[in-house]
Order: sequence, then structure tokens, then C-alpha cells
Amino acid sequence: MVNAALARQDEAEPAALVVSGVSKSFVGTRALDRVSLRVAAGEIHALLGENGAGKSTLMKILCGVHQPDEGTITLHGVEQHFANHKEAVQAGVGIAFQEFSLIPDLDAVENIFLGREIRSSFGLLDRQKMRERAASLFARLGVAVPLDRPIRELSVAQQQFVEIAKALALDARLLILDEPTATLTPGEVEHLFTVMREVKRDGVAIIFISHHMEEIFEICDRVTVLRDGAFAGSAAVAETDMDALIEMMVGRRVDASFPAKPSPDPNAPIALEVETLQIERGGPVNSFQVRRGEILGFAGLVGSGRTETALAVIGATRAHRKTVRVHGAEARLPDPATALAHGIGLLPESRKTEGLITPFSVRDNITLNNLAKYRAFGPLLSGRAQRAATERLIGQVRIKAGGPDAPAETLSGGNQQKVVIARWLDHHADILFFDEPTRGIDIGAKAEIYQLMRGLAAEGFSIVMISSELPEVIGMADRVAVFRRGAIVRTLEGADITPENVMRYATAGE
Repeated sequence: MVNAALARQDEAEPAALVVSGVSKSFVGTRALDRVSLRVAAGEIHALLGENGAGKSTLMKILCGVHQPDEGTITLHGVEQHFANHKEAVQAGVGIAFQEFSLIPDLDAVENIFLGREIRSSFGLLDRQKMRERAASLFARLGVAVPLDRPIRELSVAQQQFVEIAKALALDARLLILDEPTATLTPGEVEHLFTVMREVKRDGVAIIFISHHMEEIFEICDRVTVLRDGAFAGSAAVAETDMDALIEMMVGRRVDASFPAKPSPDPNAPIALEVETLQIERGGPVNSFQVRRGEILGFAGLVGSGRTETALAVIGATRAHRKTVRVHGAEARLPDPATALAHGIGLLPESRKTEGLITPFSVRDNITLNNLAKYRAFGPLLSGRAQRAATERLIGQVRIKAGGPDAPAETLSGGNQQKVVIARWLDHHADILFFDEPTRGIDIGAKAEIYQLMRGLAAEGFSIVMISSELPEVIGMADRVAVFRRGAIVRTLEGADITPENVMRYATAGE
């Protein structure tokens, strides 16, 4: 049965997509429960919900990756039964996945036209035409992406634009954008929104998934909210507000404020001191300190050197010059294993590809870096000890999972992030680098991560938080090191930590 809220939508608008009563279960878990959705042609329609609410499952059904157990999907008046992704593409459905579906060793052109290669009249690949088409797509997006470099050599933001260009290349009539702005700078986001408005004027229906509420109100016409796999509400964006949407998402009102910052302790011992760090010969020389119990923010535009600095500190990448002191003692950190031995852990930006082995269980992911601790006899491990430690850490960081043996891939983004945190707690790391800790995480899970970070700081952990979200930097950091072109141009404290100051130094330097 189509929801009454959908029936009230202006039926005079031609429907590009009508989803009616769609359900889907996986091994006894009800991922979708009779969900309905209507998207008009030439409309940008937001789809909101906490991680685990069913958004990804619904999108995978729309693009043919999964098939529904019940319900119907009608695209431009024709009922569809997609057996696979190729059939959805042929019907005019394009999707840019949040977790990139790119092949790392192929270049941008090869990824965009994979399976749809342009050929000459002789059946040979027309590389020139594909290059021209790819260049045209990136020009339309207003970004510069190298066409001949393997995807693995591109930045995360560049990979995101390749994913979007791949979807646009389909000339899709229904375009699904799953968290497309998560890795983009404000300028790149504006470029994307300009393209979305142009595509909308061409009559294309767009489903836009984002956890950034301000984006929903800037670019979208309507919004539908899912909660626990079911329809929770739908409204015109102009007729709702942020509080109402959050309440629909979580079934309760959420305090959007950040945990209270404690008064700074100027006498707290310095846990990590980077006295000299020069990544490349002739490049900027940086220095910073993190005190015990402090959250130091790394702010700046994408590509400003924040992550590169963190990786160089822990030895994941080489540095031309580096002098580091850990708890007052000079430490040589040639690689991440040595850094971990000194109590320094990293939560990487891409938790699924760099932070977790997703098919492994929660237990195996948590204990992975500390197996010697669980040896019973020789090379044999004590499963009982592993399970006991995992159950304790699951409770400590409040991981929502089916138990220690649940595969990490079945957890929501926020809970996957907590698994990585638990791993470093198991290893007794007390200096933690959090790189984009809430990327792709819903607003309820963000609040939990913020509370967890502030709680760790109160226990004496030292945290460096790298974030592209300005409200997050302002709300969480006790001090903020602002990066521009690889250099820390200013460190802000107290009342000086304002959006205006962060953006001023990030864009203009001193």
C-alpha cells in the first residue's frame, strides 16, 4: 500500500520512479519493510536515515544489485524487474556508490567506459573518443582529473568525481548519488550542485543521499526518511526543518550540540611532540604538540596536507626530516608498527579498505594487531581470551553487533568505526589519530562517536582529529592547527576557534 504521505504529493508532476511496498530480507534480517517512494522527473529527492535504516539496500534494489522479496518498481510508467545491474543501466538508472566501484589499476577513462567501450567501425577501441568524452564530463563537473593515471594514484576526491562522471556518462534518466560530497571541498561541492541543477533541468530525477543536513536544504526539493527499514516520513524541503527530519530519522529528538569542552589544563604533560616534520625536501617544516587529555584538530581544505602529516608522523609514508617525542622521549618511528609499539594508533579515512578486514569477525578485527597477547600454546591462540576481551571492548565503546563473531561487514558505518577504535584500545594505544572520524556516518552515530572521543580524552587519551567538517572541528577540538598547502599556518585556541578564522587561514594563510 502506498503511504498516505506519498499520495498527497502533487500527482500532476510526472513520476520518474514509483517504489511501492518493497521488502527485502537477508538471513532472517528484515532490511526493508514495505517501503514506498515516489520521485518526480526533474526533481532532486533526498533520502535520509541512520546507517542501517535501509537506504543502501533500497538503492541496490533500484540499480539491480539486489532483487526485492515483494513490492514493485515502476520507472517512467513501466514496471521493472531488474535481474542485475546491467539491466538497470539499460533502463536508464545511473548510480555513484559511496564505496567506490572503481578498478584501482585502470585509469579514469577505462573506469568510466568499462563494459560500455566506444568502438570504431572496425570494432576496435576508440580511445580518442573515450578520452574526449571523459574530458568533457570532467569539464562539466568543473574539476581537473588526470586521464592517464591509475585510479589508485588519484586522491579520494578525484576518485569521487570519476565515480560521478561514470554515472553521468550513462545519460541516466534516474541518477542516484550516494554520499557524493563526503570527500569534496566546499568549492567542489558547489561545482557538483551546479551540475545537479543542470541535470535536473534536463528532466532527470535525482536521488541524493547525504548526512549533511545543510546540503539537503540547499539542493533538494523533497525528502524521504527511512527508519529501521521502514518509511518514516516524506515532505517538501521548503515545508520542513532540521529538527523534524532528525526526529523522523531516529524516532526521538537528538541534541545536536557537541559534548562540553573541559577547561584546558596548561600543566597537562605533552604526550606527542612533533618538533620537526618536513615531508619533502624544500617543503614546509611543521611542528605541533598534543597534551594528555586533549583533542587537537587538523583543519584545512582537502589536499592541504593534514592526512599526509599524520601518515608521515606514524611512518606510513616517508619524511625528509622528522623529530618526534613521545611522552618526552625521542622516538624513531620508521613504520606504523613501531608507532603502535609507542602507543600511537591511526583510524584511517577509509575504514573499509584501510581500517578493517570486513569479512572478518568483530573479534578478529579487534585483536588482529595484538595476537601475541592471546597466545595459549606456541602459535595457538586462546579463543576464550579473545572473546572475553572483545566482549569487554564491545561494551566499553558500545558497539552494536550480533556478538564477537558477527562479520564487520554487517555493521553500520558508525559501529565499524568503533571496532577500529576498540582495536587500538586493546593494544593500549593512548595517542590516536582520527582521520575523518564521522565520514559517511548518520547524525545519531556521529553523536555517539563525539561522546566516545570526549570520554577517551577525559580518561587521558590524546587525540588528533582530522576533519573536513567545519562544525565538527569547532565543536570538538580544544585547539585547531590550520593547514594550507602542506603547512600549519596557525594554531587556534579558545575563543579564536571560529568558522571565520579557520576558513580565513585555510584559504589565505597568514
